[in-house]
Amino acid sequence: MKILATDLDRTLLPNGSWESDREAINLFNELTEKHDVLVVYVTGRNLALTENAIKEFGVRYPNILCSDVGTSIRKHENGKWKFDDGWVDHVKRESPRWDAMAIRDAVAGIDGMREQESEHQNQFKQSYYVKHDKKDQVLKKVDELVKGKFDEEIVYSFDSQDGKGLLDFLPASATKQTALEYVAEEFGTAKKDVVFCGDSGNDIFPLTAGFSGVLVKNADDQLVENVKKAMNQNSDLKVYFAKGNFKGLNGYYTSGVIEGAYHFGAFDCAMES
Repeated sequence: MKILATDLDRTLLPNGSWESDREAINLFNELTEKHDVLVVYVTGRNLALTENAIKEFGVRYPNILCSDVGTSIRKHENGKWKFDDGWVDHVKRESPRWDAMAIRDAVAGIDGMREQESEHQNQFKQSYYVKHDKKDQVLKKVDELVKGKFDEEIVYSFDSQDGKGLLDFLPASATKQTALEYVAEEFGTAKKDVVFCGDSGNDIFPLTAGFSGVLVKNADDQLVENVKKAMNQNSDLKVYFAKGNFKGLNGYYTSGVIEGAYHFGAFDCAMES
């Protein structure tokens, strides 16, 4: 089973400042059906916001949704979402010290960060907005108060469109990377046969975890730099940087996803000859 996994905002979804190819989403929908790949969305969006994106942009429903930065997993079957309770058990077993409310109490007094709205929180995700110009001080204080105490992963990313710093506390066993590893294991798919596409900060983990990684052409400069650094340190990493000028596509957003999927063989060219 070949798996094509992708982040949503500014990766599969053309909702940034770069020009998008008008027919790219329809092409993505057609190609994923034709080549019978398992489509996985790995996103910071929650279920409601993912549904909004599907309606607004016309992208297909995924076979599997790893939402809330990988902390929730659902399958889409027969037009309905089915929550993966096995994932919840897995995370609790692998990260026994995780405690979202204890983390919330620990960071409550830190200047320069504020808790995100309730819809962006769940049992495995405690999230904040950070003043980007204060991120160094905030992250230093966060490390002092939290790091290593809760089986946690601390993930900072910057939304270049909104100018917001985003800080997520997650169980170390419930990230975009580990959620995709869980899905791959369930379907008996080797990491090299999983293509993961991303564009920004919190995509660094799956992009450098041994999957076949794709950065769309509009990927953040910082992410590009970090991925190249990881590749220099680990020659086994396979990551493709979308360039555009492929099948008439420009390489941004959905077009970069399609380009990367072809590069790694998720779409079989032999079927199109």
